Amino acid sequence: MKLPGRVYLVGAGPGDPDLLTVKAARLLAGAEAIVYDRLVSREILAMAGPKALLFPVGKSPKKHPVPQEEINRLLITLAAAGYMTVRLKGGDPFIFGRGSEELLAIKRVGLRCDIVPGITAAQGCAASVAVPLTHRGLATSVRLITGHCREDQPLDLDWKGLADPATTLVVYMGAANIAEITSRLAYEGLAQKTPVLAINNGTTPRERRLLSDLSSIAADIKKADFQGPVLFFIGEVVSLYAAAGINPLLREVIPSAAEHNAVPVHA
Repeated sequence: MKLPGRVYLVGAGPGDPDLLTVKAARLLAGAEAIVYDRLVSREILAMAGPKALLFPVGKSPKKHPVPQEEINRLLITLAAAGYMTVRLKGGDPFIFGRGSEELLAIKRVGLRCDIVPGITAAQGCAASVAVPLTHRGLATSVRLITGHCREDQPLDLDWKGLADPATTLVVYMGAANIAEITSRLAYEGLAQKTPVLAINNGTTPRERRLLSDLSSIAADIKKADFQGPVLFFIGEVVSLYAAAGINPLLREVIPSAAEHNAVPVHA
């Protein structure tokens, strides 16, 4: 009989396998069981050992085929059976990843759980387009917010505090609610012409970008018909996007190994 195994909550980063930590890559290669989210890229899953058991438990807006309680039970069952288990999450497991809930559930039954941080999507995607999250004279702070609440409940955010022109907002999981988010920010005084950059499948060969503003992004994102995860950057730092060498009007992109495709700016 195998001794109890352990669970590693591993951050998979924003998608590019080269952005994994050395520890994360080593654990992926040696894992006996991998429980992974929808946002984990195919390139990263390809790094799993050939004998690893793979368990997809991903969620999407209004579609939760595997409830969180079942995910917790699966992790406990695998570890109790002696499997070295990797719980693989996009970005960092402690930033909108419900990693802390899984950690508490595992520890509650006396099993070991270790955390392996990852580059969160805000950092990875901002770097991929050379847009700083903070910049002297443009943004003195950055706030990461979720655009999707637990069990699809209405958004309940500090809208007045978020509508700060000196703050960069990064919206995770916000594609379905971007119209509400931008209208609430505008109502609290954020300028309609505040630039917004949406990044789809960031840091992967499938990355697409859409440059718009607060008043137009909701309509523009529908036209773009993005597939996969979308991250929104809202704030004056987005004005540096073109200054970094990218002209969306001409669909020109900084050369990169990913061969990114730019989506034109809203006219």
